[in-house]
Amino acid sequence: MGVRGTVLLAVDAGNSKTDLALVDADGSVLVTARGPGFRPQAVGVAAAFDAIAPALEEARAKARALGLPVGSAHLADPDSDSGSSSGSGSGSVDGVAHVSACLAGADLPVEEEALTEGLRARGWGRTVEVRNDTFAILRAGLVGSGPPLGVAVVCGAGINCVGMRPDGRTARFPALGQLSGDWGGGGGLAAEAMWWAARAEDGRGGPTALATALPEHFGLTSMTELIEAVHLGAIAPERTHELVPVLFAVAGAGDPAARALVERQADEVVALAAVALERLDLLEEEAPVLLGGSVLAAGHARLNDRVGAGLAERAPLARVSVVTAPPVLGAGLLGLDAIGAPAAAYGKLRAHFG
Repeated sequence: MGVRGTVLLAVDAGNSKTDLALVDADGSVLVTARGPGFRPQAVGVAAAFDAIAPALEEARAKARALGLPVGSAHLADPDSDSGSSSGSGSGSVDGVAHVSACLAGADLPVEEEALTEGLRARGWGRTVEVRNDTFAILRAGLVGSGPPLGVAVVCGAGINCVGMRPDGRTARFPALGQLSGDWGGGGGLAAEAMWWAARAEDGRGGPTALATALPEHFGLTSMTELIEAVHLGAIAPERTHELVPVLFAVAGAGDPAARALVERQADEVVALAAVALERLDLLEEEAPVLLGGSVLAAGHARLNDRVGAGLAERAPLARVSVVTAPPVLGAGLLGLDAIGAPAAAYGKLRAHFG
């Protein structure tokens, strides 16, 4: 595919939010927009794309307001007579040659295929490539152009790991939660902290400062009150993710139960990365291991130091770093890879996102 006048649509769609960027082939970011979370497993593929379609409309409106033409391409109004208008949802965007979409819910090959077909049906670009959203973190953490090499572990609301080699080989996990052997992530850590705190309060378990710290976060006086509030909907279940920083604060103060949870999370991260490196035959060569997601990017010393120590033992040649760049950068870089963009484009795109 040629790159002259080419516009990319980069999409990073996670469970809690969706970021989009229209990017020129030279790496210039034209416009950005943000939409709601992308939850195809909960609402279905069509409804999930319906939810984020207004964010694309916002990006298109910004482009019109700026009077962009971009090289020989333009962003057409689907109501106008110019350009194509095939597809459904918000209509096609004439001039968008490629959509690079890193999506939550693209965990299994069958899901990736369904999301690819769903995105193609929208007509948002002439070609489409769908990957799991963990690939966005991996690509965002790899500097330069060329096929990616490395492993990324994302620990945010959930936990996942992917790896890639330049020859196209990948290492992946189903990442379906407890069903597929996963442990932790923000949701898992909050649930475990609640479990230990509840048992400490009613006497089935040993003492832990979590029993007072968790309800105090919500202005409550006991775990009984907190459990009741979550059960009856006075506190939305998704708000329990707010308890993860509380868990780390209690662990930092030396509480044994909280420390044990943090250490177990670190060991899970190490296990995922080491297995991915082994599957890709990267244990015997230098390879980056990139840590991303809200839990790992928060800089909790006890967690990240233990991850580093564990990988130094199991994969001594791994180069560990934390990715704090927005994942939409990774989706954009994967798009530049797909169109064979010039090397300078990568630095320009990365500079825009800091």
